[in-house]
Amino acid sequence: MNLPLNRLAEQQSDPQAAARYHMIEQQIRPWNVLDENVLALLGKVRRENFVPPEHASLAFMDLEIPLAGTPEEAAAKGWCMLAPRIEARVLQDLKIQPTDRVLEIGAGSGHMAALLAGLAREVVTLEIVPELAEMARENLLGAGISNVEVKQADGAKAAAALGQFDVIVLSGSVAQVPEALLAQLRDGGRLGAIVGHLPMMRFTLVKKNGQQLQTVQPWDVVTARLSHFEEPSRFTF
Repeated sequence: MNLPLNRLAEQQSDPQAAARYHMIEQQIRPWNVLDENVLALLGKVRRENFVPPEHASLAFMDLEIPLAGTPEEAAAKGWCMLAPRIEARVLQDLKIQPTDRVLEIGAGSGHMAALLAGLAREVVTLEIVPELAEMARENLLGAGISNVEVKQADGAKAAAALGQFDVIVLSGSVAQVPEALLAQLRDGGRLGAIVGHLPMMRFTLVKKNGQQLQTVQPWDVVTARLSHFEEPSRFTF
């Protein structure tokens, strides 16, 4: 692909801009992320500013980035930043509109909230870990993003008090779609969650039309678990 001269000059003077460009073209676009608004947003939001300094070298890699503790502890407890292509595909499939009010469960470093904020009117993001909630606030403030509210709260319990949303997104996996969150969708609303158990999980998109819920599972992925959501038994007798 031939680059415009101004883009080529930018990449030559800014290695991170080059890395961001290659992340989009080599990881994200090939994963059927073709929405130009989403791709432009990924080029604009500086992912590297939402990554812990000790993992700066991982900012544009196709993997989950630990946000606290050891990598093993982060994976076990869901203290991770989702891989770039996962965030991008979720954004595309939710079809977020400029008038939407969005709820995110699992703020992490604030990166997904920053992306959501670039498409929506308002974002509320919940984070159960105090240190991560503060990290998200600082990162969003540093990025100049003002239409996100970060709340330190348990998303499995505290969301009900926040009212209705046009979009709800879970930035981590759950065993099943939480029924309580579906009740918070406005008519026409969408909920996106990664649902299932190892070794198979699927991105699950639920759309509310009147009293009807339409569910599709367009792609497979495995991600770290969100805390405190119900884990029903997988065995029957």
